[in-house]
Amino acid sequence: MSAQPPALPTDPTLDEIRAALAPHIPTHASFDGWNAVALARAAGELGIDADIAGLAFPGGAVEMIDAWFAAIDRAMETALPPEKLGRMKIREKISALVLARIDAATPHREALRRALAILAMPQNAATALRLGWRAADHMWHLAGDTATDYNHYSKRAILSGVYGATLMVFLNDESAGLAETRAFLGRRIDGVMRFEKAKAQLLARREHMPSLSRFIGRLRYPAV
Repeated sequence: MSAQPPALPTDPTLDEIRAALAPHIPTHASFDGWNAVALARAAGELGIDADIAGLAFPGGAVEMIDAWFAAIDRAMETALPPEKLGRMKIREKISALVLARIDAATPHREALRRALAILAMPQNAATALRLGWRAADHMWHLAGDTATDYNHYSKRAILSGVYGATLMVFLNDESAGLAETRAFLGRRIDGVMRFEKAKAQLLARREHMPSLSRFIGRLRYPAV
């Protein structure tokens, strides 16, 4: 599976150019790095002037990486439409979504390695966190999560960590069919599901525990 770029209209905007170029840049970034050379080569493939392509990514490497990750979002959605996800249990959904993202990145493993090295730089820490959160949020959204309380944030924080750790395993996985990556992801998701189950049980018990504040309130304001 690869992230297919949207077709360019006759008079494209910079946003449209950015989206079209995004899946092409990692092919060249694997060899040239995330720089103007890779961007120019990708632009040449689409018949886009290199200077115009540069205007679409004024932030340089970080913006190119951001756009590529957004293209991976689109590839994930294409691979797992609602009718396919709807037949899965929640654990299967999350696993499938993570693996769909990895599948989209597999042809460009070296580009991903270089991208993560750039995002690991101190000046890019905020962007790295934002992109990790965005990926997790997108996966939970596709999985059908509708939580609006603190679970909304805890689920995304946990999945962001699981996804990031799985990418590290993937980058060094030479096993057939990425068996090591799949096994690692399976263990991490099992751990998350056990945590969520234990958390739900704890919250259920707390709801039935006596409340000191309610007790004091009844002493001060007894029911008539």
